[in-house]
Amino acid sequence: MGSFRRSNRTVPYLMVAFLEHDAAACPRQRSTHSYPSDRAVELCPYLPNKDAAKAHYKSSLVVGIPILAAALLLAAIAAWQSGSEGTRLSLSILALVFWWMGSVMLCFGLQTFRSFLFPLCFLLLAVPLPESVLNRIVEFLQYQSAVAARVLFRAVGVPATQDGIMLSIPTLDIEVARECSSIRSSMMLVMTTMVLAHLFLRSWWRQLLLVLVTIPLSVMKNGLRIFTIAELGTRIDRGFLNGKLHHQGGILFFGVAVVGVIGLLWILRRTESQRLLSSQ
Repeated sequence: MGSFRRSNRTVPYLMVAFLEHDAAACPRQRSTHSYPSDRAVELCPYLPNKDAAKAHYKSSLVVGIPILAAALLLAAIAAWQSGSEGTRLSLSILALVFWWMGSVMLCFGLQTFRSFLFPLCFLLLAVPLPESVLNRIVEFLQYQSAVAARVLFRAVGVPATQDGIMLSIPTLDIEVARECSSIRSSMMLVMTTMVLAHLFLRSWWRQLLLVLVTIPLSVMKNGLRIFTIAELGTRIDRGFLNGKLHHQGGILFFGVAVVGVIGLLWILRRTESQRLLSSQ
């Protein structure tokens, strides 16, 4: 029952985070580093800890000290290495997360660490991805979003051709730009799904399945956004191509993806409950 009380605080926080994140500056005014990794830190106090009441506080020097030492080593590498600013930032925040983990282990012990395993590991999402990894993810989202949009155009009988991230339909050429890759909303969708899976599912494979589904959902929602704006712009008013729906309508398509996640969550939770009842 305690976890459900905590979930009553977690879910509203997530909804506020969606609105604040979408109401932030236009993607063209923000770098791709600005995906909602900061939400990982803000959300941790709201995450339920299923076994926290069973935890016994006992210091663990054997495990805690090596983790703290690793954190100091990472911080030193970040301070002295000559790489890019993004790499230094990633190492610095990773060192901070390791320091938090090591402190919990040192002060409260291994059993307490296990009780808070999900919130503590969730903090790793606060670490910005290295530039090279981020670029590959953005390129993947750009290309696959173009593929998804092309499929939608052809499904409704609109001739569409694709050349990489370029789409061509009658009277309009579309480029799925880096700013339109939906990297920030995709990361937010992954974080949201992880929390929902942790809150409402027990078996690890159902949790993993729910999180993995966010990858095609992220692509489909972005393809739907491209398709919708292009159709409105070519059939109704060209102003849609550069209007509010283009620059501030991401929350609508994000909501479609969240509905898909909740639908699958309901199915997985229902099958899980039926299996538990049949085993009793």
